[in-house]
Amino acid sequence: MHDPAVWENERSTTKNGPVKGRPRMIATHELKNDVEQELRWEPSVCADKIGVSVNKGVVELDGHVGSFYEKWAAERAALRVFNVTAVASEIVVDLPFESKRSDEDIALAASNQLTWNFQTPKTIKAMVANGWVTLTGTAEWQYQRTEAERVVRSLLGVKNVVNEIVLTPKATAVEVKLKIENALKRDAQIDSDKISVEAVGNIVTLRGKVHSWTEREDAEYAAFAAPGVASVTNLIEVNY
Repeated sequence: MHDPAVWENERSTTKNGPVKGRPRMIATHELKNDVEQELRWEPSVCADKIGVSVNKGVVELDGHVGSFYEKWAAERAALRVFNVTAVASEIVVDLPFESKRSDEDIALAASNQLTWNFQTPKTIKAMVANGWVTLTGTAEWQYQRTEAERVVRSLLGVKNVVNEIVLTPKATAVEVKLKIENALKRDAQIDSDKISVEAVGNIVTLRGKVHSWTEREDAEYAAFAAPGVASVTNLIEVNY
């Protein structure tokens, strides 16, 4: 029986830089091994506690870890691997006794982090229930929303972070579309010719095909970096 496989793009290098070659087949067990190696490479993850399975480019992670940050880091590590199209995470956060804190303590720490960080506006608040932190409020830029989540993610006692911060910037759809298209063209890692941008008000939809999950994320990041973008629907497909 042939091992299920996914496509991988071979790359070669010339004096003018990397070029894309013909696709070849990469076996599922090879992709599984690549993900396991990336987990071992990530210093904040105890790879021995995480199980990996692969089905047509989709990676499923399971196991138990001692912090939400480690869970998040494991998921990000898996997404970094070439040919991974998505990650389904069943990792459970089991806080060790010495890491357990009351919701009041976590809320106070989260509030301090948000207050002391000059990149997070005062309109962002944190609510805590059973170790789950929910971020609410408004921000003008996606980087502020991302930064708020980052500063609470590694707090002791946090089991999960739910980001419900609403973006409320102001810009016309035409301006948004043009700025995103120009940003995609400037990014050497993105094949901008294969990505289309639709803007309706402050809502952006990305469509097209790219060669890796990282390239897909880069396109979404470029879209969110444009002033006036409140949300991005990323419909870009990862094409081997």
